[in-house]
Amino acid sequence: MSKADDIRELMRTEGAAVAENTRGFNEGRYRSVAELEDYEDLKTEARAIKEDAIERLPELLEQLQESVAENGGTVYVADDAADANAYIREVVADRDADRVVKSKSMTSEEIEVNEALESDGVDVVETDLGEWVLQVADEAPSHIVAPAIHKSRESIADLFNEVFDPDEPLETAEELTHFAREKLGEQIVDSEVGITGANFLAADSGTMALVTSEGNARKTVAATDTQITVAGVEKVVPSVADFHPFVELIGRSGTGQDITSYVSLLTPPVETPVVDFSDDDTPLSEFDADRDFHLVLIDNGRMDMREDEHLEETLYCIRCSACANSCANFQSVGGHAFGGETYSGGIATGWEAGIEGLDTAAEFNDLCTGCSRCTTACPVKIDIPWINTVVRDRINRDGDAPAAWLVDGLTPDDEDEGAPLQKRFFGNFETMAKLGSATAPLSNWLADTQTARWLMDRTVGVDPRRDLPQFQRETFVEWFAARESTVSNPDRRAVLYPDVYTNHVQVDRGKAAVKVLEALGVDVVVPSVASSGRAPFSQGMIATAQDHAERVAEGLSPHVEAGRDVVVVEPSDHAMFCSEYEKLLDTATFETLAEHSYEVMEYVYGLLEHGASADSLGRVETPEIAYHSHCQQRTLGLEAHTVAVLEECGYDVTTSEVECCGMAGSFGYKSDYYELSMDVGDRLREQFEAQDVRDRPVVASGTSCLEQIDALLERQPRHPIELLAP
Repeated sequence: MSKADDIRELMRTEGAAVAENTRGFNEGRYRSVAELEDYEDLKTEARAIKEDAIERLPELLEQLQESVAENGGTVYVADDAADANAYIREVVADRDADRVVKSKSMTSEEIEVNEALESDGVDVVETDLGEWVLQVADEAPSHIVAPAIHKSRESIADLFNEVFDPDEPLETAEELTHFAREKLGEQIVDSEVGITGANFLAADSGTMALVTSEGNARKTVAATDTQITVAGVEKVVPSVADFHPFVELIGRSGTGQDITSYVSLLTPPVETPVVDFSDDDTPLSEFDADRDFHLVLIDNGRMDMREDEHLEETLYCIRCSACANSCANFQSVGGHAFGGETYSGGIATGWEAGIEGLDTAAEFNDLCTGCSRCTTACPVKIDIPWINTVVRDRINRDGDAPAAWLVDGLTPDDEDEGAPLQKRFFGNFETMAKLGSATAPLSNWLADTQTARWLMDRTVGVDPRRDLPQFQRETFVEWFAARESTVSNPDRRAVLYPDVYTNHVQVDRGKAAVKVLEALGVDVVVPSVASSGRAPFSQGMIATAQDHAERVAEGLSPHVEAGRDVVVVEPSDHAMFCSEYEKLLDTATFETLAEHSYEVMEYVYGLLEHGASADSLGRVETPEIAYHSHCQQRTLGLEAHTVAVLEECGYDVTTSEVECCGMAGSFGYKSDYYELSMDVGDRLREQFEAQDVRDRPVVASGTSCLEQIDALLERQPRHPIELLAP
């Protein structure tokens, strides 16, 4: 099947359950962290602990080995999965164990320890409910925290009834849970070896933190006399005191729980008596506590990731799944599409690239649209979109593109190692826009012909169901150059950045921005400046994006030095100036541009707050409106400014609760992802077609949002600045 077919099938079979559960987790996260007064401080503390731990990792690993040895345990540091499995198989064989029980562990999934032990004839039983459901179903996990998130209660009932044939058919959640508990309880008491993971390991004491929802990890340890703990080397932190911010954050970030149901701090080998469950007469206190403990620490590429300046940050991940739950695309398809061999969600690209290689990461990397909603959700502040962009860039350079020499000669970008044709096409949108405007309206007519749409679908994967941008013959820069300023005694001076869409496609919003700013006493200039580089950046064409960034800085710097503010209409370009340019420009240049840049409605808000009068703006014709904020605008915390300005100007604003419209620049144009894009957008359509909203005119801040809403609704949306133009 094609990629589009795979995605369509997953949306059909698993999409509803994944959407309901991930959105529930995400909403729970918002509720839970809102009650945490020191949320941001905890995130900063957690980040600092991880930075320090990864920086001192060799030293901490040595200290941990000494601590565990002093406690009576054994530490084995495995180079890779085969090495780890060989050691674990030896321990299980020495114990002469027929059955091993396991609590949930992504690292054990990574090394495929079940398969290794089963090849020796050992019965391996998962004790986490979700993992056990998947073991019975012979399916792979689709979520880091909730592995069976793609399965509904009904499908699990069908599975249990078919496999176990109970006396009475199982139906309710209570019946299913009770049945599973009885089955697992019988198997746990007959086991000799328990395998657990570890959420965190303290180097100074050998203490581990186990965070679970069902208490099965604790039972796995207590009921068996041999404990094997499998953990990545990145799980080590200096001390038990360092567990605190992570314990506070992991449940809230992952499932929206204020604290996870079971938080176990163990310093194995534990002193709990080893109970003989067949002996009902001996008092518990008379059983001895003769236990073995083996800590298997897995490298498997992590130490190389530590030396990689871009992938290193992946090692800060605490596997909470907030990046998956907050991702609009993940909410539609889940980890069976948005994931690799083991890991799923936004951070999975970093893990899979570091552990499995670029080929595995390439299978799902494009599902990250860089919307940035995961960045504020991540409890350790990992720049996940940047990791995805870096890996995308490496995938581009790693592959063999057909006729690369020809494409290199025809495209004006800075990519010289064969990025795929589709990425070169979308990454060079500025060139197409210039050509489109110069030849409009012929270019628009030609692009919409059946032959052209067929050709674009076959060669660069542009879905024929998506409307194309309509280029304007007169650009925004040309329009501005042909007019005189209406401000003679300005209160402020600004340079209005002509982003590529405002300049070539949505020229009216640029004109409206000029009129609004001048009405508020701002002297405006609109120079010809390079496009921001958002288009190549989103395709993983970092060298080209950096070239754009440097030319933008060169074009805007004289205006900033002359005392002008930089005002940006397109939120995704404003996000480039304030966020992504940190990776593309020298520090001083980035900080200067970021400090002086404002999203246009944020700027209008500031003008009104400092004395400008809204009376000079346009008259309100239809006061009740619906507003959708851009995803990156939300990440920058700028949504409220637009709402405040509109309300001050007399509008009654209903805001969308949807964080991402699903369009995401070129993503919604691509044939592989068109239906996924529309599925994500359908949540926005439902909200804006609700009874109390359906008659309201719609405004949206982002170019992609405007295009998506135009496709979803009968009402044609506008940028909010257009409502304010006098």
